[in-house]
Amino acid sequence: MESAAAHPRPVLTAGSVLPADADRAALVARVHNPEWDGPCVAAVRGEQVVDLTAIAPTVSDLMERDDAAAVVREADGGHVWRLDELLDAPTGRRDVPHLLAPIDLQVIKAAGVTFARSLLERVIEERTGGDPAQAARVRARVGQMVGGTLDGIRPGSPEAVKAKELLVSEGLWSQYLEVGIGPDPEVFTKAPVLSAVGTGADIGVLGASVWNNPEPEAVLVVDSRGRVRGATLGNDVNLRDIEGRSALLLSRAKDNNASCAIGPFVRLLDEDFDLDTVRGIDIDLRIEGTDGYVLRGSSSMREISRDVLDLVAATHGPHHQYPDGFVLFTGTLFAPTEDRQAPGAGFTHEYGDIVRISSPRLGALVNTVVPSEQAAPWTFGVRALMRNLAQRGVL
Repeated sequence: MESAAAHPRPVLTAGSVLPADADRAALVARVHNPEWDGPCVAAVRGEQVVDLTAIAPTVSDLMERDDAAAVVREADGGHVWRLDELLDAPTGRRDVPHLLAPIDLQVIKAAGVTFARSLLERVIEERTGGDPAQAARVRARVGQMVGGTLDGIRPGSPEAVKAKELLVSEGLWSQYLEVGIGPDPEVFTKAPVLSAVGTGADIGVLGASVWNNPEPEAVLVVDSRGRVRGATLGNDVNLRDIEGRSALLLSRAKDNNASCAIGPFVRLLDEDFDLDTVRGIDIDLRIEGTDGYVLRGSSSMREISRDVLDLVAATHGPHHQYPDGFVLFTGTLFAPTEDRQAPGAGFTHEYGDIVRISSPRLGALVNTVVPSEQAAPWTFGVRALMRNLAQRGVL
């Protein structure tokens, strides 16, 4: 693949990233402010972005407030930026204000294999050992032998137990089927605290990977008490060849520089946007290559196999606490099988791909694919954040 350095950035405007009903939404952003050389918690009010750091120094603090939506809508703030100005900022520049991922101290968790269609693709990865050249052949066999067996099965149910017994007897059982239809979901740590990138930034694919794809997902924002306070969009970049070699390589496949994108904003739950709204949202995906290649896909939360609150309960509870809260990728229905580079090889990214993940109620998360090794290094961690906020007098 050619170097990502020459690829153009996507053109973003307020109109292209805001939710369709932004005038009714309580939207939270984070902004890098070069005056402080650090992040600001902000409210998005129309095309203006208002600094709220003096009220809530971190997004984690804001999520702990019962009046968070009122603060975002009404509280007096500090500096005001134009959203278009933030979206137009060059990627990775610390001397200009720009949008960051709209979370900070929350642990970044992800649930995997929560949709039947993507479940089968995980089985295919395992059966091919991560070799894309075998994907078409194995896909046909797995779909014929396994696909119908899973129709309508609720994970952990007696029907799921019977399906497992049948698939084991046929030699078709898989660790991915275990977490897909078994009693316990797969929940893993996707990325370190503060490492996610936001809309407009480059997103990283490990240079060694030859079979990979985006994973467009709804992301829940949860406070320290396990309450879902809001939602946003995410790209849980998937390196199919690496994870396909062994599920024990999940961290190698999932956690790399710039390999987690979240944004554009956190939409807080309120009377116009509740958990049932999240359960019903559709997420659209568009990938546009530098050569004119276009791939479209979609994922509907209505087809998820486990309820979002069941996923939250599997993450947080007496068994595990998160004093700064967490965000939870809920999984994706999207599993591209369209050939791109070679017949039978399926889809994989090219450097320079522009990935647009969007939903009318959550806006648009837009990123450009580059090698993880060439993405802007992650240098601003928890120590830097605490030191920065203390110097500003907001802690």
